[in-house]
Order: sequence, then structure tokens, then C-alpha cells
Amino acid sequence: MKPFINEAFEKAITDYLNSKDKTESVLYNSFLVVVIRMLISIYGELDIINPYQVKNEDALDINLMKYGASKDAIANFKRLLDGYYIIERRNVTSLKREVNNYFIEVQKCLIDLFTLKRLNYGIKENESKEFFDLLYTPGTSNALRLSYNYLNAEDIYEIANYYQNSLEQKKEEKEEKKDLLSFDVYKMFDLSIADLSRMKKADVDKLNKEIYKSLDINENAINKDYLLEEKVKDYQLKSNLITTGNGYVDILLVMSIIVTTLMVVVIFSTLVF
Repeated sequence: MKPFINEAFEKAITDYLNSKDKTESVLYNSFLVVVIRMLISIYGELDIINPYQVKNEDALDINLMKYGASKDAIANFKRLLDGYYIIERRNVTSLKREVNNYFIEVQKCLIDLFTLKRLNYGIKENESKEFFDLLYTPGTSNALRLSYNYLNAEDIYEIANYYQNSLEQKKEEKEEKKDLLSFDVYKMFDLSIADLSRMKKADVDKLNKEIYKSLDINENAINKDYLLEEKVKDYQLKSNLITTGNGYVDILLVMSIIVTTLMVVVIFSTLVF
């Protein structure tokens, strides 16, 4: 009979179901079972066990991706878990124990999945404590997990440090959309797309206010777009930048300050239109 996902996942779930009522047993605290317990800590038991019961791998993938994980990330997690199991089976019959690097990598994947939930959905303090205690660290409350960490990890603090670093990750805030005028307007003041792309929304808003002011247009006017368009046409007919009037002097000063500031800023993204 074909295993669910792979042999490692099949054994992990069956061992979990066989030991869930024996919380102090060696089996319940074995690595594969603890992996299932960590998944349940993140997603809930139904999201992990139900797909197994109906043998629906796609359903499991959908559940594992619900907090933002990519399909590739989930596939990699399953591959790493299978790699761990392959080495452990060899270690059972080998005279010399092979270092199982998958022990660390599987846990890092689980921490990444937990972090996605924290960032995109939110977690309670008790959920964070429960998940961290299941990890193989010097701070775990279980003696079996503690000893297994010493046996398998070259650096017994590696997972604890990885988890702590994950807590420093903050949700990236999307850049607010910039309210841009017609680019022909900015060309009147020798501003390029590159200049605008470096500006934050607040800088663009300030620049727009100065443009309206310098062109003697009320920015709250209903027909401001039409008035701007007429100014552009007038400028294009004259072919040269108008240099008279205090308004233009003011805006050139504002632009010089902004552009000077932008010279030290690295462009991280393209212009948002």
C-alpha cells in the first residue's frame, strides 16, 4: 500500500495516533511524532489528521499553505522529513551513528511555518510557548527531547537561536500608492521617473503641493487636472522652462532638497503607479 506523502510522513502520523494517549511514552516524544505535534500546534489537529484519514495529499498541502507558505516550501519540508527518516533507519543497523543534518533542517522549516502564522494571522502567547517547548533546545521541558538534542545537534543552541531570530521578523508593510500627477508636469521641473521612484509617498505629496502652488492652482479645485493640463500645454509651446515668479523659485528649492536627500538612497523597488 502506498504511504501517505512518503514513508516518513506515514510513520509520523501513525505513531502519533498510536501514542497520543500516552504522553509520557518514548514514542510520543520521538522526533517524527514531535514533528506532527508541532504541525498540530501551528494548524490544529483536524488540518493535519483529516487529510491523512481520507488520503488526500492536496488537501494537506492546502492546509499547510494557508498562512502563506509556498507550494515549493511545503514540498521541501516533506522532502527533508523523508531524508531524516532514511538516515535514521540506516543508523538503526549501523555500527557507527551517522550525523543526521535533517534533524536541524526539518525544525527550521517548522519554525518558518510558525513564523508565517505569527506574521500573517497572529498567535497568542501560550501558542508561542507551546511551540517553542516542542522544539529540540536546551530549554525544553521534556528530558527525552533534551537528550535527543544533545545527541543529534552539533550546536545544541542552533534551533533556539534560529527561533529567537525568527521572532525579530516583522511583517513587511506595503508601500502606499503614490498619488502622481501627469509625468509631463514633472518634466517641467526636470524630474525623472528615477527621481520619483526614490521618493516616499509623503515626499511626493509635498512635491505635488509645491507644484500646484507654483503654478497658482488651487489643489482642491474641481478642475485642477484641466488647469494642470493647460499649464503643460503652455509650457510645451514655449519650449523652455519658465524662470520668472517666486513660485518656481520655491519649488526648485524644495526639489533640490528632496533630490539631494535621494542621492544617498538606494532604489529598492520600481515606481508604484
